[in-house]
Amino acid sequence: MSTGVTTLEAIASFAPERRVPIEDLVDRLGLRRTKLRLFQRVHGLKEIRFDPELSLFDVVLPAARRVLADEDTASRVRHVLYAHTTQAVTPAHIDPAREIRDRLGLHRAEAFGLSQQNCASGMAAVDVAGELLRAEGGPGDCALVVTGEQAFSPKIQLIEDVAIMGDAGAACLVTLDGAGDAVRSYATSTLGEFSAAMLLDEERALRFSKVYAPELAAVMRRAVAEAGLGFADIDLVVPHNVNLQSWRQTISELGIPREQVFLENVERFGHCFASDVFLNHTTLREAGRLVPGRHYLFATVGLGATFAAMVITHGASATAAGTRRDAGRAAA
Repeated sequence: MSTGVTTLEAIASFAPERRVPIEDLVDRLGLRRTKLRLFQRVHGLKEIRFDPELSLFDVVLPAARRVLADEDTASRVRHVLYAHTTQAVTPAHIDPAREIRDRLGLHRAEAFGLSQQNCASGMAAVDVAGELLRAEGGPGDCALVVTGEQAFSPKIQLIEDVAIMGDAGAACLVTLDGAGDAVRSYATSTLGEFSAAMLLDEERALRFSKVYAPELAAVMRRAVAEAGLGFADIDLVVPHNVNLQSWRQTISELGIPREQVFLENVERFGHCFASDVFLNHTTLREAGRLVPGRHYLFATVGLGATFAAMVITHGASATAAGTRRDAGRAAA
């Protein structure tokens, strides 16, 4: 069994061109004006990317195709992991992970999905990919982690009083001891008493709101400590885009400067299921804000309730893939 370091060799993301101001979703989501003001003034949301004319695979495949830059890269892929939040993203007769694999021409790869940790499933998939490569991979082998979903129903687009979901996809090429972003640690915690997620009764929902920031902060601290670092060593927290208010509470719990958490994409994209941290990574990279050799902290929460954090060290060559938002070029 290999003991190599999990490396994110390439990361790419995709979001539709169509921008929808959240006030245009009032009727679709059944939002009262008081709730709209909550999302705008307290949670900091302005717009999401949302295009019902695209298919699931239009959203999912562009980023994956971007990280598979050439035939040599594609030939190294041994596993395809599709991490998603919504349990049923396709009709029952379609296996989305296998469909993604086949449309990408990765016929030699094993394909399967992960969804048990909801919006934290993307980071879980990176961890699983690394373990699979350590257990059975050969030199140069890699795994493809794909995320991406659509807010196809108002019932999954709105998390009451918390978030409005947008469309986006992302892909990570995972290898061992490769060139790219080295994974220094991964910490996670699941509080099963909140497993009913959006169906929590009022009492448990209130209790979850009270433990949310302390538990997320604790998991983030654990990831940083397990990486052998302190928060002073973390250049930026690369978070999920659920809302500004929950991050204000978590930042206060951590006692770190607000500027240490990248929150600019909250108003631009909203919460994009399991894709947020990868979308934010590519945004930062394109802006030249990721510095080789410096450390960054992914952090997210999946309803249910899983809290997850991962420390990465940015590599000098982890720039092969980027963010595409050209819906006109989306995969068929």
